[in-house]
Amino acid sequence: MKKIILIGRSECGKTTLTQALKGEKIHYHKTQYVNRFDVIIDTPGEYIQTKNLGNAIAMYTFEADVVGLLMSSREPYSLYPPCVTPLCNRPVIGIVTQINSDGADPDRAESWLRLAGCETIFRVDSKTGEGVWKIIDYLREDGDVLPWDEEEKTNR
Repeated sequence: MKKIILIGRSECGKTTLTQALKGEKIHYHKTQYVNRFDVIIDTPGEYIQTKNLGNAIAMYTFEADVVGLLMSSREPYSLYPPCVTPLCNRPVIGIVTQINSDGADPDRAESWLRLAGCETIFRVDSKTGEGVWKIIDYLREDGDVLPWDEEEKTNR
């Protein structure tokens, strides 16, 4: 699997998406520091919200194969400047989260991510699992055998 770093403001759903991608039970957990897992790097929202911590995000992107810019579909504005993705020397994908929440406007969030430069966009609801598998398929590399692949072979 390609390693992904998840970047976005506080409460946009980075940690919840991390739990969903790992197949864990969803529970609230405030990320206080950069968490590195096998193929996921989960960052605190304060790193993107605070100018002085932005350099740390830049350093961690070098450890990933893919950068995921997250934006909640409930966001009233975008933290990402237009055309920011070319600054990264990795593929950058957009991930619209919380698509089924009250007050959600996934089209608006997607348009802001496209303005930032994301060409590939995923819409997810981490709590229901909607769209999560599309991200896993995107990150999957030739030869990867995932747990459910083994189960499928066994059940045949």
